[in-house]
Amino acid sequence: MSPPDRAALVAEAAAIISRGSKSFRLASRLFDRETRERAWLLYAWCRACDDRTDGQTLGHDTRKVDAPEQAFQAIAEATGRALAGEPVGDPPFDALGIVAAECAIPHGFIRAHLDGFALDAAGWQPATERDLLRYCFHVAGAVGCMMAVVMGVSPEDEPTLDRASDLGIAFQLANIARDITEDSLAGRCYIPAEWLKEAGLTAEDLASPVHREKVAAIAARLASLSERYEQSGRAGASRLPFRARWAVLAAASIYGAIGRKVAQRGAAALDSRVVIRKRRKLASVGLAFVRASGSGSEVERQDLWTRPR
Repeated sequence: MSPPDRAALVAEAAAIISRGSKSFRLASRLFDRETRERAWLLYAWCRACDDRTDGQTLGHDTRKVDAPEQAFQAIAEATGRALAGEPVGDPPFDALGIVAAECAIPHGFIRAHLDGFALDAAGWQPATERDLLRYCFHVAGAVGCMMAVVMGVSPEDEPTLDRASDLGIAFQLANIARDITEDSLAGRCYIPAEWLKEAGLTAEDLASPVHREKVAAIAARLASLSERYEQSGRAGASRLPFRARWAVLAAASIYGAIGRKVAQRGAAALDSRVVIRKRRKLASVGLAFVRASGSGSEVERQDLWTRPR
């Protein structure tokens, strides 16, 4: 098999992120060209793994996967081949092979991300808040660590990687808060069993109109937890080059707005998917520029869950 064409893969990855996440696409445009292309290549692999595990198309139209564990095994096998330097013939995986080699992304971060898809394939649900945070690390915090390396952070810089993980966790918590009803209808539950017990609910109650107020309270709790990790992640951005710092702060503002809007809308947030409009996103980019131009602020990580080493 011929070696993959990097330019063609970058073009395809750009098309994938344009359709799969307008928010990340907007933020990625703030990077320098080299970092932007690498971010797109990494995103293409993450998006493909997520879609094939969840039965989605570019993050939408979730459908039941008939053999989720087999789907995961196919993802893991293709990833292993890409990391071994083999042409896979599957663009998102060839994209991973290129960016992983160019940036020397630690394979441990890649395996940690795959572990999150394995949990989904197994129909896993969290029992405790710590379980939830561990899951969020696998599906998003590990991506934050990989993106930090793409942006030039040393794999040995554990404090900065912790902050990158925190921001990824914040993004995932906001997503879970936004998608409680949608996930429930698809047979997924990411709400810790201990939280459900405290609220007097079961996983099956999450999509029921009868329990809207209780479910809205859980969504607000997720949004509040997301904000704590977001603040920590923002503090870590001060250690990045200016354009990378600008992009990260823009993404944090856009995704942070999702959680805050979920909390503000209360039960009404369960009626339709919370969306951040383009004008609000552009305002976030402008505000991020101002913040990136400043000195930033230190935020202690006290009492925050920390990614496994």
